[in-house]
Amino acid sequence: MTHLMFVRGAAACLVLVALNAAVALWAKDPPKPPAEFQAGETKFKTNCAACHGEHGIGTIQGPPLVHKIYEPNHHGDAAFQRAAANGVRAHHWNFGNMPKIESVTPQDVDQITKYVRWLQRQAGIQ
Repeated sequence: MTHLMFVRGAAACLVLVALNAAVALWAKDPPKPPAEFQAGETKFKTNCAACHGEHGIGTIQGPPLVHKIYEPNHHGDAAFQRAAANGVRAHHWNFGNMPKIESVTPQDVDQITKYVRWLQRQAGIQ
C-alpha cells in the first residue's frame, strides 16, 4: 500500500511539473486569439494586465489567472464580475486585496472573462 501511494504521489508531482513547464513555455509565445476573443484581449491588456500579466500569467503585483485555481469549476464566470465590481479580499495569494475596477462595465468583464477562459484552455486548464 505504501509503495502504491508513493507511485501515485510521484506521478501527480510529475504531472504538476509538466503542466507548470507547459504554461511557462506557452506564456513566452502564446497563440493569437481568434477574432471572437480579441476585444476581450484588448480590454484585458488595458484593465487587467498590469497586475495579472499580459497573458494572464501573473506579475509581482497580482496572481496568474491562467492557473488551476481560476478554472471554471473553482472560480466561475460570476466571480470575475464580482471581482471587478467589488474588489476581492486576498485569500489564495499574498498580493494584497484587489481593488474594484471602475473602468469596466459588466459587458467588458464578460469579454475579458471569455478571453481568460480561452487563455486557460490554451494552457490545458479546463
